[in-house]
Amino acid sequence: MKVPFLDLLAINARHDAEIRAAMAACLDSGWYVLGREVQAFEAEFGRFCGGRRALGVGNGLDALTLALRALDIGPGDEVIVPGHTFIATWLAVTAVGAEPVAVDVREGTGNLDPSLIAAAITERTRAILPVHLYGQPAEMQAILKIARQHGLAVVEDAAQAHGASLDGQLCGSFGDLAGFSFYPGKNLGALGDGGAVVCANDGHAERIERLRNYGSRVRYQHEELGCNSRLDELQAAILRVKLAHLEADNQRRRDIAARYLAGLSGQASLGLPEVLPGAEPVWHLFVVRSAQRDALQAFLAERDVQTLIHYPIPPHRQPAYQHSAAAAASLPVSERLASCVLSLPMGPHLDDAQVDRVIDVIHQFFERRSS
Repeated sequence: MKVPFLDLLAINARHDAEIRAAMAACLDSGWYVLGREVQAFEAEFGRFCGGRRALGVGNGLDALTLALRALDIGPGDEVIVPGHTFIATWLAVTAVGAEPVAVDVREGTGNLDPSLIAAAITERTRAILPVHLYGQPAEMQAILKIARQHGLAVVEDAAQAHGASLDGQLCGSFGDLAGFSFYPGKNLGALGDGGAVVCANDGHAERIERLRNYGSRVRYQHEELGCNSRLDELQAAILRVKLAHLEADNQRRRDIAARYLAGLSGQASLGLPEVLPGAEPVWHLFVVRSAQRDALQAFLAERDVQTLIHYPIPPHRQPAYQHSAAAAASLPVSERLASCVLSLPMGPHLDDAQVDRVIDVIHQFFERRSS
């Protein structure tokens, strides 16, 4: 039995008629940039995120970069980031000319460890940028408390957390701003690149509207140095269709995660993801930990079970950051995770038999190793 890590054809085929109808209506409208579909999606996604303002942009990296620009963060400033994340979190800080200051993470969730944040704060620190990694909510109450004590802004990287919540509050609605990605493989994925900034403050929302559109709200009048980062009409139309199915898809992910947790709980040689009290993850990824990660991945691949590693090299060890101060950061947990994490197949394309196959093959691997 083949178990694909991700099958976008199968995921999107479930809504094929709706997606094609939405695309046809968009094509027939004759308006393809910042039109009715984007406006409608922004309103719908904003309501989904707890009633905040949502602004569609070109991708998730742009969402974080524009959020930092809306806060006037730039050269000479520092932003606290987790040591274990996709590099886009760090690149957004670098893109505005600020310095990423890495703080280590919790081993069980991969998320920012709040107990280490205070020691990283300096007079140059302007913001904290927590990530809801793998669809697991970060420890937002503790992070917000530290931010308030030090007068810092909070920008959430919610690129993997569409619909995740903590104590009943949705990820993306805790901080001053939040960045979302709609990359095709996300829980809410477009058929191309896309992103959104979610704002608590109307002033920030108006700033994002200008910045994403050449610094302009009135045609040919440019109030500041902006850029071109706009969610296009076609992707917005597709996202509106898929947003209507997001809760059901997230529930399927939760069901699969529960099946993995129950089926693998007795395997002492495997570290399973931990869930914060009060957290409701959306399981963008289901990530286990093993000191024998590479051998386990090869064993699974030989039996047609596809896996990936998120992420094999932490940002501070990437060549792109070897000439920055961040390269000297001491991040033992982040480095350990890079050496042992393995992402199992996850998504609404999987049936129970495929999930059980993954569980069985993992048990076979450790049984052979112990015999």
